[in-house]
Amino acid sequence: MTSIKPSINSKNKKSRLRRISDWLHLWLGIISGLIVLMLGVTGCMYVFQKEITELIHRKAYFVDVPSNLKTLPLSLLQTNAEKALGNKKKIDFISTYKAPERAWEFGTYKAGDPKAFWYFDSVDYYDLVLVNPYTGKVTLVADHKYEFFAVVKMIHWSLLINHPIGQQIIGWSTFIFVFLLISGMVMWWPKNLKKSNFDKSFKVKWKAKFKRINYDMHNVLGFYVMIICLMLALTGLVWAFQWFQGAVYVVASGTTTPPKVVEIKSDSTKTSNAVPFDIAFDQAKKIFKNEDRIGMSPAGGGTATIYATGYRGEETYWNYDILQFDQYSGKLLHRTNQSEKNGGETVIGMNYDIHVGAILGLPGKIMAFFASLIAASLPITGFIIWWGKGKKKKNPAMAEKQVHPN
Repeated sequence: MTSIKPSINSKNKKSRLRRISDWLHLWLGIISGLIVLMLGVTGCMYVFQKEITELIHRKAYFVDVPSNLKTLPLSLLQTNAEKALGNKKKIDFISTYKAPERAWEFGTYKAGDPKAFWYFDSVDYYDLVLVNPYTGKVTLVADHKYEFFAVVKMIHWSLLINHPIGQQIIGWSTFIFVFLLISGMVMWWPKNLKKSNFDKSFKVKWKAKFKRINYDMHNVLGFYVMIICLMLALTGLVWAFQWFQGAVYVVASGTTTPPKVVEIKSDSTKTSNAVPFDIAFDQAKKIFKNEDRIGMSPAGGGTATIYATGYRGEETYWNYDILQFDQYSGKLLHRTNQSEKNGGETVIGMNYDIHVGAILGLPGKIMAFFASLIAASLPITGFIIWWGKGKKKKNPAMAEKQVHPN
């Protein structure tokens, strides 16, 4: 008697669109898997770089506070930092803090070969010097070019590749990851949310065999971090593609017109007997008395101006006002306020803080850490699921027996 194979209920057949989505989810996941794994791991490592670095070098980042809280002139501290670098490098940027126990940071950077393929060849030097603002003592000199977290950041940014192809690889892999998150949600979503389906879809069955646990970790954990992973991926795309950043700006601002740039110049005919850089900083401290930190950028000569940036928040970068001072007299020339920026400028300015979770403080960084960790696991658990299905297909006799047990 000829055995008749059971017909497949038409209700269980997948639509062509669903089959295409499943196929793309599989092969695009395989293609981008290693990059997504790398992005997730380096993202995890970088989220708490500030806390880890300050813990390791605590005596360098935090100083004893005198009773009078009187700091030395910023120009003197800058000179001490440059001496620590052998007087061969000029300080380009400075971070001072409202918190009295923090050392101040003095940094210097010089680009290398702009056509270099690798990151290390594209940077001539990048140094960070920490100085006690009360005594002028240098507490740390760090070669930031080779600093661990700086290297992790550049791996995450472009695979340590200086050529545009590096960010293109990262960008398109991230773009694919966004599709995988959405298509994965479509594949995972239960047809109905009755109790049995709810438990299968929203809980990991930890007491099951490895195959089932792996399946649940891919689907269930992926669901719980989907929104956060989307935010991390979309903020990454802002850096990877100019067209994406432009689209975000237009949507957020409601205009295609770029923000107006005001050119401010120093006047070399107006000079001061005091040190203009110290005059500028003293004014900035009074104006930014409630800000958590002040970033100072010395002028580069000519008609350039001294910049003072007042940041609201010890770690975030989006909420700030900018002052510009005459480099020859220390006179305040211009102020740009955060409140004057349009929606597009604000959203683009928030991009880094959103990407690392810092915009929500410690809870946001914890969420970004676990989302990155789970994102790194998805290519692994997904590959195991695919590999298991492949092994099952290689045993047709067993599959036939399952369909026709008698």
